[in-house]
Amino acid sequence: MQAEPEGASAAPSAESKSTEPAPARSLGPLRMIWRETAKYPRQVIFALLALMVTASATLAIPAGFRLVVDRGFGPGGDVETIGRWFRYLLLIVGVLGLGTAVRFYFVSWLGERVIADIRLKVQENLLRLSPGFFEENSPNEISSRMTSDTALIEQVVGTTVSVALRNLIMGVGGVAILFSLAPKLTAGLLIGIVGILFPLLAFGRRIRTISRTSQDRVADIGATVAEVLGAMKIVQAFNQEAREQERFTTSVELSFATAKRRIMLRSVMTMLGIVAIFGAIVVLVWQGAIGVAEGTITSGTIVQIVFVAVIVAGSFGALTEVYGDLLRGAGAASRLSELLNEKPEIAMPERPLALPSPGRGKLSFENVTFRYPTRLEVAALSDFSLTVEPGETVAIVGPSGAGKSTLFQLAERFYDPQAGTIKLDGVPLTAVDPAEVRRRMALVPQDAVLFAANARDNLRYGNWDASDEDIWDAARAANAESFLRDLPDGLDTFLGEGGARLSGGQRQRVAIARAVLRKAPILLLDEATSALDAESERLVQDALDRLMQDRTTLVIAHRLATVRNADRIVVMDGGRIVETGTHDQLTRAGGLYARLASLQFDERAFAAEEQN
Repeated sequence: MQAEPEGASAAPSAESKSTEPAPARSLGPLRMIWRETAKYPRQVIFALLALMVTASATLAIPAGFRLVVDRGFGPGGDVETIGRWFRYLLLIVGVLGLGTAVRFYFVSWLGERVIADIRLKVQENLLRLSPGFFEENSPNEISSRMTSDTALIEQVVGTTVSVALRNLIMGVGGVAILFSLAPKLTAGLLIGIVGILFPLLAFGRRIRTISRTSQDRVADIGATVAEVLGAMKIVQAFNQEAREQERFTTSVELSFATAKRRIMLRSVMTMLGIVAIFGAIVVLVWQGAIGVAEGTITSGTIVQIVFVAVIVAGSFGALTEVYGDLLRGAGAASRLSELLNEKPEIAMPERPLALPSPGRGKLSFENVTFRYPTRLEVAALSDFSLTVEPGETVAIVGPSGAGKSTLFQLAERFYDPQAGTIKLDGVPLTAVDPAEVRRRMALVPQDAVLFAANARDNLRYGNWDASDEDIWDAARAANAESFLRDLPDGLDTFLGEGGARLSGGQRQRVAIARAVLRKAPILLLDEATSALDAESERLVQDALDRLMQDRTTLVIAHRLATVRNADRIVVMDGGRIVETGTHDQLTRAGGLYARLASLQFDERAFAAEEQN
């Protein structure tokens, strides 16, 4: 779980942001899916051809039965005649089977390929967004969109659209055949179908809105599960299992209640469609039967009418079901489009300036004022100025909320200040490619972030092209070599989710080795030893001392004993610098630093006496 930046307020909940229904009331969001599908014209053409063949073959079967009845069963019919027409029917069935297989392959291929492309594009865009976006939008909820919503879109491309087109072709083709056989009766059928379209469209708009909300509810369930499972030790340590189960139950019941509304509307829409279409067809067949009795049409013709009418009824009935699926897919596409169209607040300038090479490591803040987007009424930094010279070690201390971590966020250009300028080696950060700025910096966070990968990949995350020899040199410098060599498979050992197979001190030393491999001129240390025991702290501090040599270093520290040897200590309070100097100078000054130091060192002395 990522800590909230100093000075930032709690971000809005995912639910409050994501459950707003899309304003559109159409299938418009599906255009995004079509644009992705159109990138594969060959597969689309093959799928359409196969679909037309299967639809035509389906409509040809009633004509075959008409021939069988009129010519095979009529006067003078013999075994050979009957066999010829039934062989004709079998040929149609064979074509139908082959066409169905081809259609299934290509539409399924398109479904898998399109959803893979959408996932890749969404993830690519997410990686470009600044951390501020993920403070206002729950990563767990975004993850749910990438799974449940994309699964819906896969169904739309791989099944729903194909079924819709097939039924549309068969429905229109069947109506054309019925017109040729019984034009007056078919006209009555069409009037019934058109009459029911208007209420169906009204239901469809309402279903789309509820479908969007339903997907949001499902996303909330996924976000809740991920959050609770990720913090299971805390949940159980504070005996909150019952509360978390109650919270999960609430999410599930909200999802079920929304799904019930959607199901009810779809049920009513389906009922109206079926009653209207099949009622019209019953009347059509009724009148056809009267025609047979009067001798105006043949028995084979009424058989064909019955078969075609059933196909038309099934086709238009299926279209009402398919329309509901398309609406759900449109809701999913709308939610994914939001992620795909999100623009990064921190973007590369049109003509970025180059940083001096090699980098010197000079970092300066000039009259910087900054407010977090989630808390604009409070300034995290106010008219802040600080220059860190190349090779200098500057410690940043102060009470919680003073703005210490904000300096790191601005230095790496995760945010831009509302006023003032931040420069790296004399070049304003806003004039440089953000990626180039971050290449000049190596971060060791307070809580070491490791990935569910092997030790090698976690170590070379700071420099992916590093050789094993470079990795072992960095591990040695970070006091991590011994425990890494003791791992069952060495650098190939899987470290578990978040590095769960390592202790806190070991994870921190892996993070330091990662920073060593970065070979950056500026080092940012964010309370890197605060959560460690005495032995681990000593090992980590030794590694940090080596890492800090010949680098510009900014150290955030609450434990003042770790920064006594800094070249300069900057004391912050309320987003401003209130004191600056060495440890001895600040202690003698009797200001905020002296009070903090007195409290910490007195507590340590008392603890040492207690142990003795």
